[in-house]
Amino acid sequence: MKNTALQAGDGTRPGADERQESSGGEKPVTVIIAFIANLLVAGAKTVAALITGSASMTAEAAHSWADTGNQIFLLVAERKSRRHRDRSHPMGYGREAYVWSMFAAFGLFTAGAVVSITHGIQQLLEPEPAGDYGIAYAVLAIAFVLEGISFTQAFRQARKAGQERGTSTLRSVSTTSNPTLRAVFAEDAAALLGLLIAFLGILLHQLTGSPAPDAIGSILVGVLLGVIAVILIDRNRRFLVGQAVSPALLASVAQRLAAHGSIDRVTYLHLEYVGPERLYLVAAVDLVGDRPEHDVAVALRAVERDIEDHERIEEAVLTLSTPDEPTLDLGARSRD
Repeated sequence: MKNTALQAGDGTRPGADERQESSGGEKPVTVIIAFIANLLVAGAKTVAALITGSASMTAEAAHSWADTGNQIFLLVAERKSRRHRDRSHPMGYGREAYVWSMFAAFGLFTAGAVVSITHGIQQLLEPEPAGDYGIAYAVLAIAFVLEGISFTQAFRQARKAGQERGTSTLRSVSTTSNPTLRAVFAEDAAALLGLLIAFLGILLHQLTGSPAPDAIGSILVGVLLGVIAVILIDRNRRFLVGQAVSPALLASVAQRLAAHGSIDRVTYLHLEYVGPERLYLVAAVDLVGDRPEHDVAVALRAVERDIEDHERIEEAVLTLSTPDEPTLDLGARSRD
């Protein structure tokens, strides 16, 4: 952005198309890879569950089908949230991402957690014979590779986002305003852990001859999915009702506003998430110099348009500070 305020990472001023790409260009790739991997894994697990009769494998099949359905919700979230704002949605459609990601989280809870726990309890009460363990192990190994590929893509995107903000990968995932990245990362991580649980359950079933470890494995997979689903639901809820930005981001934006060539100081700043990596900005500023009223109005509008050129700012509204208002404490220099 010109005058160094709220510059993009390369120091250029992105246009509308570039803003759209920079705010989410990689995201559909991550979701599509996860969808393809989960679809292949779900089919393989279903066949293996039917052949082996394993409770853990049945739970894993339910898990993968839930994940596959969830990726459809996440793709819808990506598509709808990236539409440009219009008169009916002056703040854009960014919050659509949180709504559809919420649907995906509910799907993970009902189709994954509830089914897995219910089936595990049924197997404990009325165990069924299991066999063909070699098929189960082969499918689990293939699933681990495919899920690993999907998780690697999500991890790379999360790590890149963390590096840009100066935070760790896990913190980046937990605090990001991008719900699809968080969902894919969490679901893929849960899938890998679930595969290990299923492997142990089937192995103990084979070694002991008791169906209890297999059934318990199914229940544990369901509990794991339930925990992940609740976490995802809570994170989406927070952004829908108004998640506060981090102090580091607030300080960073305030500093960049103050560095703008037309702004002398900033006395008030409000930032609000209106979508994945999209912000609504309200600020009170003192412009450089002492200008006539008409010139001040023109200058304010010019600065607003300048700020909105940044890919993370959906809309900026500036007002004038009064002389008695103290300058905003910018705090330590840090990045979100």
